[in-house]
Amino acid sequence: MANPRSAALNVLLKIEQEQAYSNLALSNAIRENRLSGVDSAFVSALVYGVLERQITLDYIIRQYSKIPLRKIETKTKLILRMGVYQLLFMDKVPDSAAVNESVNLAKKHKLQKSSGFINGILRSITRAEVKYSLPDENKDKIYFYSIKYSAPQDLVRLWINSYGELNAVALLEHLSGRPPICARVNTTKTDIDSLIAALESEGVKAEKIGFLPDALHLSRTGSIENLRAYRDGLFHIQDASSQLCVRFLDPKPREIMLDVCAAPGGKSFTAAELMNDKGKVFAFDLYDHKVRLMESGARRLGLSSVRASVRDAATGMPLPVADRILCDVPCSGLGILSRKPEIRCKQDLLAADLPQVQYKILERSAQYLAPGGRLVYSTCTLNPRENNEIAAKFLSEHPDFEGVPLVLPDGVERAFDEREYEITLMPHTARTDGFYCAAFRRRQR
Repeated sequence: MANPRSAALNVLLKIEQEQAYSNLALSNAIRENRLSGVDSAFVSALVYGVLERQITLDYIIRQYSKIPLRKIETKTKLILRMGVYQLLFMDKVPDSAAVNESVNLAKKHKLQKSSGFINGILRSITRAEVKYSLPDENKDKIYFYSIKYSAPQDLVRLWINSYGELNAVALLEHLSGRPPICARVNTTKTDIDSLIAALESEGVKAEKIGFLPDALHLSRTGSIENLRAYRDGLFHIQDASSQLCVRFLDPKPREIMLDVCAAPGGKSFTAAELMNDKGKVFAFDLYDHKVRLMESGARRLGLSSVRASVRDAATGMPLPVADRILCDVPCSGLGILSRKPEIRCKQDLLAADLPQVQYKILERSAQYLAPGGRLVYSTCTLNPRENNEIAAKFLSEHPDFEGVPLVLPDGVERAFDEREYEITLMPHTARTDGFYCAAFRRRQR
C-alpha cells in the first residue's frame, strides 16, 4: 500500500504529464493502492484541492520562491503545491506533518537537492504572521478574482462581460468543492420511493430533487458500481441539468430520436425511460470504445430501444428522419469545472474554433428533423459564443425553424435576460452544473 501523499503525487503527475482525467486517475490510484476510508478521502481531498486552487497556490509559491515557477522541476512544483495546500487549506493536517511529509516525499523521489528548497519555503509559510495577501481589488479586479478563486483571468473576464459581475462571482464561488451526485430513476424498472428504500437499505442517503421528477441527490454512496441497486439497473448517474435538458426535448413513446453526440449515454437512457422503452433511440459517438460503454449501460438498465453506433456528427452518414433530435455538442466544459478541475488551467480553455464545429454539427443534424419535430441544442459550458450566439445564428439562417418556449419548473430561474427558447443553467440559480439548452421546432410545411 502506497503512502497517501505519494499516491496523490502520482495522480497529479499523470494529470500534468499525460493529461489524464482527474476522476479516472484518482479512482485507479485508490484501487491500485488499496486505499480505503480515511486514506482514500485524504488523497481525494488533496488531489482535487491542489487542482482547484492551482492558480492561488502558484501565486503563493511565487511570493516565497526566488526561483521562477517555470524553472522549478515538475515533481518539485507538485510537492510544493501539495505542501502549501495542506498548510493553508486543510485544517486537520498539522503544520509539522505538512512540512515533514513533503520533504520526505521529495527524498523518496530522489529529489535531494529540492528537499531543502521545499523545506525552506514551507517553513517560511509556517513562520509568517500573514501567510499571503491577495492582489489589490481596486487596482485590478480581474486579477483579484483570478487569484482569490483560482480561475484564469480570461475566464473571469468572459463571465463578467457575459453575465455581469454578480453572476460571475457566484459562479466562481461554486467552482470549488465536490458537486452533488445526482441520479435518474430507471422508471421502466422501479419508482422513486422504491429506489430510495433500496438505496437506504445499502446505507446510501437519497433525497428527491424538488423541481425534477424521478431525480435524486445521493450521498454516502461509497463505490456506486458496487451498489446492488446500480448493478440491477435501477438508476444511472446524471446531473439534474442533463435530465432537465431531456425534459425540454420531451420525447414520447413510439417516436424516433437521434442523440448525435451521445456518450457516455445518460441523455439517451433518460429519453428511453421517458418513452417507456417504446420507440427507437439512436445514440452515436465518434469513438468505438464509447459506443461499447453506451451499449453496456443500456444492457444494465434493460433499455432495448437504445441503439448505439459509431458516427461523426459533423460529417457522418445520413440518418433516418426523426421526431426528436438532441445535439449535445463537444464544448469547452466551463460549466463542469467543479467536476473536472484540471480543465481550468488548460491553455486552450476558450478555444476559438469550437463554435464552428458546434454550428456544423447543429446544421447537419437539423436536416433530419421531421416537420413539427423538436431539436434541442445543448452544451455543458458557460460561454455565449458556444451557446446563445449559435442558437440565434441558427434561427436567423434557417427560417423553417422556430424557437420553442421553454417551460421552466418551479425553482429554476434564468440568471440573466435570454430568449424564451433558451436557458443558461447555473449552480446558484438552478442548483445544477453550468449548462445551456435551446429548443427548436421545424415548422410544418
